[in-house]
Amino acid sequence: MRNIAVAGTGYVGLSTGTCFADMGNNVTCIDISEEKIAMLQRGEAPIYEPGLNEMIVRNMKAGRLHFTTSYDEALKDAEFIFICVGTPSGVDGEADLQYVRMAAESVARAMTHPLIVINKSTVPVGTGDWVADIVRRSQPEPIDFAVVSCPEFTREGSALHDFMNPDRVVIGSRSPEAAEKVAQLHLPLRTRIIMTDLRTAEMIKYASNAFLATKISFINEIAVICEKLGADVQEVAEGMGFDRRIGAQFLNAGLGYGGSCFPKDVKALEHMALVHGSHPSLLRAVIDINRDMRRWAVYNLRDLLGGKLDGKKIGLMGLAFKPNTDDIREAPALEIAHMLRNEGALVSGYDPVAMHNVARVDKHIRLAEDAYDLATGADALLVCTEWNEFKQLDLARLHGVMQRPILVDGRNIYEPARMQAHGFIYRAVGRAPAATNGD
Repeated sequence: MRNIAVAGTGYVGLSTGTCFADMGNNVTCIDISEEKIAMLQRGEAPIYEPGLNEMIVRNMKAGRLHFTTSYDEALKDAEFIFICVGTPSGVDGEADLQYVRMAAESVARAMTHPLIVINKSTVPVGTGDWVADIVRRSQPEPIDFAVVSCPEFTREGSALHDFMNPDRVVIGSRSPEAAEKVAQLHLPLRTRIIMTDLRTAEMIKYASNAFLATKISFINEIAVICEKLGADVQEVAEGMGFDRRIGAQFLNAGLGYGGSCFPKDVKALEHMALVHGSHPSLLRAVIDINRDMRRWAVYNLRDLLGGKLDGKKIGLMGLAFKPNTDDIREAPALEIAHMLRNEGALVSGYDPVAMHNVARVDKHIRLAEDAYDLATGADALLVCTEWNEFKQLDLARLHGVMQRPILVDGRNIYEPARMQAHGFIYRAVGRAPAATNGD
């Protein structure tokens, strides 16, 4: 059993700390938010992640998982401190490192013995050296430490599974001894461990996320071309995915990516490239195509509703950026809602788990009780998040309560022929319309 501290109790920090505790380690998670720590000490997760709340309670009862606002308390016996704080986008797309700086300074002031500081937050290339400088300058007295980069590759909605069953663990450091100790910490996961230098480890994370975002934007550009040429992007993606050089993952045409990772990481990598004299044309295209897919939704709604959205009642099915999470950061639904309101539409929304977060940030979306309440009296529905709940709806009932049976499927969860059979005027991404325009 190792003693581990984790700074930050967001999606990354809470999943990291809880999983290490479940592996038999003694873990203390730190957060500056007294409200979040109070919730966690009651055994209540402040975020929605399948299975997380149960794992937190189990490890708290076993005495392996603890929560505090005090770095002094968390670092008292710690051998490792994982920095898992947010790195949101700045004004020009750069990663905002203010929370990383605060964590590094707090670690420096609280440490009383040698420590391994592990950057798990997604940070720009060179941040490991920057953190080392901050810790060194902020220490009341010199104490040995090492900085290691160990980026996370978990997906919201399946973070616990991804942590426990990783494709790889990437470790970068200037200290071979520290890197080896972090590798030992991950050995129970029985996966390949890539040992490299600090900057390469940081770049692996950015390059990985940028490539996955590129796959999403690529298939979305193909989808738009399919619509013009009468091809079916679903079958195109399937045919491509059987090629082992390409693979089927992230070839789902739709409204594009969102969340806390892809949008900010692609922007941050583009910014890094520009600052250092490169020309990130591909990254710019990825960003532009992703933005265009939000416009695709608005264009199709406008087209099906006779050219104007003013006064039209439009329901958004799903508000989280993806299923199995309550995260609404960079969610397509919220961006589309803003665009629709700018054209005079009356916007409602429903999501199985993200309603409380939407209520905090957007007071203009009417929140429905369920999908049928959302559809009642609506002129059109737009599928924004591919929740399983939406795939199992009673389509006849849905059709019956709508003012006009128009459904734009931004996630391709329905089959055009089935929607046509139920009388819907249906549009999907990259697929031939099941019916012509009309009321």
